[in-house]
Amino acid sequence: MSTAYRWVMTEVGQPFEKVFFELQDPAPGEVCVEVAGCGVCHTDLGFLYDGVRTNSPLPLALGHEISGRVISAGQGCEDSIGKAVIIPAVLPCYECDLCQRGLHNICRSQKMPGNDIQGGFASHITVPGHCLCEVDEGKLAQAGLELADVSVVADAVTTPFQAAAQADISPGDLAIVIGVGGVGGYAVQIASAMGATVITIDVDDNKLESYKQYGASLTLNATEYDTRSLKKAVQSFVKENNLRATEWKIFECSGSAPGQATAFSLLTFGATIAVVGFTMAKQEFRLSNLMAFHAKAQGNWGCAPSYYPDTLAMVLEGKIAMKPFTKQYPLSDINQIFADAHDHKLSARAILVP
Repeated sequence: MSTAYRWVMTEVGQPFEKVFFELQDPAPGEVCVEVAGCGVCHTDLGFLYDGVRTNSPLPLALGHEISGRVISAGQGCEDSIGKAVIIPAVLPCYECDLCQRGLHNICRSQKMPGNDIQGGFASHITVPGHCLCEVDEGKLAQAGLELADVSVVADAVTTPFQAAAQADISPGDLAIVIGVGGVGGYAVQIASAMGATVITIDVDDNKLESYKQYGASLTLNATEYDTRSLKKAVQSFVKENNLRATEWKIFECSGSAPGQATAFSLLTFGATIAVVGFTMAKQEFRLSNLMAFHAKAQGNWGCAPSYYPDTLAMVLEGKIAMKPFTKQYPLSDINQIFADAHDHKLSARAILVP
């Protein structure tokens, strides 16, 4: 056994506290991972500042975007020792009836680091070892990335990848991404890499401008349009570029009430709304619009581990840029980084490195 540490949330709105603990040998089916990096997600901010309840009682280390190296393993997972891995943000059990039928996202025994179990804002984390995503460190180096850099593949990148896969994006589609923050920005890149023409909608001109280099064919600032004129702007672009007037793929990534309203207002025949962002805000919609347009709305909880290898491959092949949109900070700066993230002072997704 050796000493490790984690930064724990003790109550809503209060600073994290550093606590030390003794590393135990992993139980059968578990592995211990030495953390390389852990991304700061909008969900973590919801836990700390907005009163979103964790499933596990406090004190609890948050953090579910984790990469690292397996340093020890319980029975059945010995082959993992020494491997560089990404830990899925949601870990299904793989044993229940839902998992046996491939419905991993709704497994009722799933474990989410930083919610159901201790999370990744720590030096080490112990997790189930059956669905880790192995990282080829040779390809990682060729891509100019460090192991910590790909921590945000868990959630920030895999979540929009799964949403795009579920929406069945194919060449010739129009994809509309609402909110180009930490998740939505990757949605833009993924949809473009899959062959769609991408429109981005946000309220920040600087963010919109930046994504013109990463797959956005048209950027629209939502503050400059009302509901009707925004849809007309999209329709004009569609007509000018000989795109389909139907079957738009709409990704709501802002996690805001205005973003959700915008997404619903853009419904058209055969459209798909992928709800990717999370908000506690309530909305009022005329659901009959889904019926009238023969459209559909798809939720998107986490990402099934089976999508992780394909997502990581896109990163390592350069189809998804990571470096311009992330920045590493020492884990010891966690309280300042969370405060800055909450106050929208960060220009890139923070990765905390022990």
